[in-house]
Amino acid sequence: MNYPSKLIEDAVEQISKLPGIGKKSALRLALHLLKADESQTERLSESLIALRTKTQYCTSCHNISDSELCQICTSVSRNKEVICVVQDTRDVLAIENTAQYHGLYHVLGGVISPIAGVGPNDLQIDSLVQRIQEDGQVKEVILALAPTMEGDTTAFYLQKKLSEFNLTISTIARGIPIGGDLEYTDEITLGRSILSRTIAGKN
Repeated sequence: MNYPSKLIEDAVEQISKLPGIGKKSALRLALHLLKADESQTERLSESLIALRTKTQYCTSCHNISDSELCQICTSVSRNKEVICVVQDTRDVLAIENTAQYHGLYHVLGGVISPIAGVGPNDLQIDSLVQRIQEDGQVKEVILALAPTMEGDTTAFYLQKKLSEFNLTISTIARGIPIGGDLEYTDEITLGRSILSRTIAGKN
C-alpha cells in the first residue's frame, strides 16, 4: 500500500499492531485522527500514555487498579468470604457484567502452560495461598477458568494447593463450551455458570 506521507505510514504501522485491526482499518483511523480536532488527538495520546505510566495492579487481587487496592477489594458491599479465581482482568469484567457475583477476585495473570513455558511460579498462585492464610475469613474459592487443557491443569494444581485449607473449592458450571474463553461467553450463560458452580472433585 502506498501512503501519501511517511507520518501516515508510521501511524498506520503502529495502529495496525493492535489486535483485530488491519492496515485498511488502521488507515481509516489515522485519517480520522488527522481530520479531528487537535485537542481530541491530544486527549487520546495523553490517555494512552497515562494508561501505560499510571495504571497499577491491586496488591491484593492483582486486578487493574487506579490505586494500591482496587475498588472491588475495598468495597464494603462485597462478600469477603468468597474469592473467584480468574485468568486475567478480561474475565473479571465478563463476570462483573453478569451482575450475578458479589464476592472478591484473584487474577492469576495466566494459566499453567508447559508448551508456552508458563509454570506455577509465573502466576499469582503463591499470593493467593498467602492471601487465604492471612485473611482467615475466606470460606469458598471459585475456580472460574476457561474449560481448556491449560485451564483444567491450572484448576487441578490449585485444588491440590488449596486442599490444606478448610474451605469449599468450586468450579463454574460447564455451560461454557469446551475450549471457549470467558470473555467471549454471553452474560446469561456466564452468570448461570457462576450460580450453578459445582464443588471441585464432585459430580
